[in-house]
Amino acid sequence: MNAQESQLHYPFGDDLPPSGGALEVAPGVKWLRMRLPFALDHINLWLLRDELPGPQGPLQGWTVVDCCISKDESKAQWEQIFAGELEGLPILRVIVTHMHPDHIGLAHWLCERWNAPLWISSTDYHTARLSTQNSTGFGGESAAAFFASHGLTDPESLEKIRARANYYPGLVPAVPGRFHRLMDGQAIAIGGRSWTCISGYGHAPEHMALHCAEIHTLISGDMILPRISTNVSVYDTEPESNPLTLFLQSIDKFMPLHKDTLTLPSHGKPFQGLHTRIAQLHDHHRDRLAEVMEACSASPCSGADILPVMFKRPLDLHQTTFALGEAVAHLHTLWFEGKLQRQLGADGIYRFHTA
Repeated sequence: MNAQESQLHYPFGDDLPPSGGALEVAPGVKWLRMRLPFALDHINLWLLRDELPGPQGPLQGWTVVDCCISKDESKAQWEQIFAGELEGLPILRVIVTHMHPDHIGLAHWLCERWNAPLWISSTDYHTARLSTQNSTGFGGESAAAFFASHGLTDPESLEKIRARANYYPGLVPAVPGRFHRLMDGQAIAIGGRSWTCISGYGHAPEHMALHCAEIHTLISGDMILPRISTNVSVYDTEPESNPLTLFLQSIDKFMPLHKDTLTLPSHGKPFQGLHTRIAQLHDHHRDRLAEVMEACSASPCSGADILPVMFKRPLDLHQTTFALGEAVAHLHTLWFEGKLQRQLGADGIYRFHTA
């Protein structure tokens, strides 16, 4: 546990859901944990006890929040959940917080298997549908050109990015053909309780967290994580975006929630100390922005030049693409604030320097 984590309270200690099983963390709320084949090696999913109107009376069952990537291993883990955790009841609907593969990858499979509708924000639904047709923002020629323009010039790395055109479809082969739209402030009745949608920006196009005031519980998705800071990146599809500013504005929307709110993150362990964690995230990004500003004051910097400033550990190519997107996001925040200027060099690389 790092120093910042020690300022948070983990009510379940070191307990984790058993493999293929669940751990109840709040009344009618079960915590699932599934493996991922990445450096971030797990995702938390949630089962919420539910009841929906039916033609012959109320339908008892479960709402799923997030799905894991589309891999046979993930499906096998779900099969264990179906057998051991549903109490003989069906899945009634599938809620997806946002369109990243570990959250939506198996939505199509779950919705088809249980004849259950998908609930998601409109922006993330349509972005996911588009991304299943090509790897928008994740790989291909456009992504390679974007990274090259920010200083990633290694030919081997660029060729690997070009070859990654099927990255998103490989993890999300299909998205359900219809959906229910989630919107900011919308209240959803789940299991006799009201859960309110809270939109977030910067990490995904239109992320939706879910908050139940009655039991002081927040399903935060990727907006608030206890151990790491959510990836906030600029992508080739919106090359002059300002996602970090949007992200920091978004996390402040959680400040009115109760100080003892149980926060259920997509990665890491459930925790209390939401207000403390929001302050930590602001401090973290303020420190990174100061480091970036100092580097650009010494000499003009590309996104690639900023990588060793912000990330002290070795990075593989998969991590490098996320890190470079985040480095550009920090440069763009300072650029949009007028603290840095941007210049396109004769070599086709953008560099940022003090105004």
